Amino acid sequence: MTRRIWYTFLGIIIILTLAVLIDLPHGPNFFGREIKAHLGLDLQGGTELIYQADLSKSTNPSGDMTNLIAVFSQRVDRLGVSEPTIQQQGNDQVLIELPGIKDINQAISTIGQTYELVFMTQAADATKGTALKNYYDDSYTYPGFWAPTELTGKDLVSADVTYDNSSSSAVASKPVVSITFNDAGKAKFASLTKDNLNKQIAIVLDNRIVSAPTVQAEISDGKAIITGSSTIKDAQKLSDRLNEGVLPIPASIIGQQNVGATLGADSVKASLVAGVIGLFLVALFMIIHYKVPGAIAVVALLIYSSVTLALFKTIPVTMTLAGIAGFILSVGMAVDANILIFERTREELRAGKEIVSAIEEGFRRAWLSIRDSNFSTIITCIILFYFGSGLIKGFALTLAIGVLVSLFTAITVTRTFLILISKTRVRRFLNV
Repeated sequence: MTRRIWYTFLGIIIILTLAVLIDLPHGPNFFGREIKAHLGLDLQGGTELIYQADLSKSTNPSGDMTNLIAVFSQRVDRLGVSEPTIQQQGNDQVLIELPGIKDINQAISTIGQTYELVFMTQAADATKGTALKNYYDDSYTYPGFWAPTELTGKDLVSADVTYDNSSSSAVASKPVVSITFNDAGKAKFASLTKDNLNKQIAIVLDNRIVSAPTVQAEISDGKAIITGSSTIKDAQKLSDRLNEGVLPIPASIIGQQNVGATLGADSVKASLVAGVIGLFLVALFMIIHYKVPGAIAVVALLIYSSVTLALFKTIPVTMTLAGIAGFILSVGMAVDANILIFERTREELRAGKEIVSAIEEGFRRAWLSIRDSNFSTIITCIILFYFGSGLIKGFALTLAIGVLVSLFTAITVTRTFLILISKTRVRRFLNV
């Protein structure tokens, strides 16, 4: 029993040491990844974009808006933004908030101007088609005239960069873009390649030609590769443009702005001061009311704070005002668990039990109440995280992490310290 307690104590010290190292402003890098604090839009500012969806031809506006938001989420991931806010406004608008992104042009470029992708074929003359410019160079106009087909971005599932390994030499492999169509697009593409063998099919986005590959053979399986990219960067650029066209509905940007830190440095400082004062008053109450056990609870609370903040930086969790609220609420629950334990232990001591037995029995009796209250909170957090968005998810995540860590500190840290002290001369002060 004593050996197990000492092993547990050693594990607590190791965890605390790692947590303190991570909590330092310039903590260690693990596996080449910098561990740092991530602040939300309300704390550090960023970029806000508003997109307007064209629902004029939509047969399922609600479903199309859901799909559009999903597409935006995939694109925002490429920016490496932690905890962005992507949510619907009204019936046909999407609000995107990107914490830490100061360059609006970078955000728009990565997310993309969302227009419908259309596959076009060469027309006989201007009466049956239109002249189109190059997507990347407005000064260049493609020869001939182009007419739209029934094949659009709605029929395209994905476009991915890969390598053409048809050559026997690995060095000779060139980047290509692999495209895949859904069942409806598969039939359209098969008919299109059959009718335009050895002719060009233009891939058009925003009435400009992204690429115009020549059909080499009839393709009936709905899968094809687009060659001609000289570098991996060119292939990735083509892939990005194609994926931009995989939209259920067209959308265009109607609003953009840089957002400053709405709380401001002074407000953040005031919040920290208020938090420190609150923790100090809680610590003072615990020490006055429970004496040595109260001091142990305060130490456990400090360990809880260090471990929780380290997890926030490691995961990472983007801290917003709502996230800070979740963290502070979990602090209260951590203290509440210790109070339950101490009160149960006090009852056992009054019943005449020896100190170590009273501590063990107090923890055993308090565990059921602590378990039920904390797990009901975790279930609520899971529901909020799954169905919520943006700030709500941040609140749910920080609260859930805090509750889980508070279980560890209350049941493991406080119990270990109490048992170890009960075996020393200080045990006479453990009369909770």
